[in-house]
Amino acid sequence: MQVSDTWRMSRRAVLLFVALGVAWGIPYMLIKVAVESLSPAELVLARTALAAALLLPVAVARKAVAPAMRHWRWVVMFTIVEIAVPWVTLGAAEQRLSSSTTGLLLAAVPLVGLAVAFVSGRAERLTGSAWLGLALGVAGVAALVGLDVGSSDLGAVAALGVTVVGYAIGPAILARKLGALPGLGVIAVALTLTSLGYVPVVLIGDGVPSGLPPSDVVVSVVLLATVCTAIAFLLLFALVGEVGPVRATTITYINPAVAVVAGAVVLDERVTAVTVVGFTLVVAGSYLVNRRPRRDGALRERTDTPTVGTAEPVVSTATVRPDC
Repeated sequence: MQVSDTWRMSRRAVLLFVALGVAWGIPYMLIKVAVESLSPAELVLARTALAAALLLPVAVARKAVAPAMRHWRWVVMFTIVEIAVPWVTLGAAEQRLSSSTTGLLLAAVPLVGLAVAFVSGRAERLTGSAWLGLALGVAGVAALVGLDVGSSDLGAVAALGVTVVGYAIGPAILARKLGALPGLGVIAVALTLTSLGYVPVVLIGDGVPSGLPPSDVVVSVVLLATVCTAIAFLLLFALVGEVGPVRATTITYINPAVAVVAGAVVLDERVTAVTVVGFTLVVAGSYLVNRRPRRDGALRERTDTPTVGTAEPVVSTATVRPDC
């Protein structure tokens, strides 16, 4: 089969790809609106509670929860490093940084994922293009942090760094320790655990809310939980089933562009020359680092271990992005 045939997408796959790109490109804008009135912890609690209420019944109906609970220790670890900690530090960072800058810096997750692979001894030998991609990505991040972020916002960049590291480690845990489990079950349980864990955090740190926040904040939270979390994961599972886990990873390169456009159009955030250059370097670098080498004139699609008791696809390391 020729490469062009291998990478051709059906109309359904294109629609899923576009829908997921938007769903995972707008959350940074929505988080920016929400943290104007809510603390990062309150936002995490509200978002995960609503998303869990939507996904958990679906996961139970598909018998996807019980397999996840049998591996509860690794599910808890995944929950902490992928959702519970990164989402609160992401909200804290967006109290200072623009949504577009946040989206662009998070596009560096694949670069950090490469470092995680090296540390864990799982990294493949890097090709010349991968080394070039690593250099471009680092240069893009340096440009964004050094020229597009003020010195007073370096604390926010550090908080975002925690998010990036969590997003790089979490999928590795999922792929290596939870790879034989239904992805829907793992995500539904993780969201439920996070929401339950943040109830005492919010009550102790912020107290009982005195009333509803402004309407735009309420809308942002509802969209984050429904469109950017619950619906987005259902779209992801459908996309992986349609095109496979490797091609689904290319959604990573769409999200930053959507984040920049959404921030500029809705929040009137400035798009500077540095933003454009940084975006180009980071996305190009991430693409080169993750590009699969050609073999025998074709690109071989990696397949995952079948899930336990279901035909639902397992979510691969790079396609899991519950950061939106």
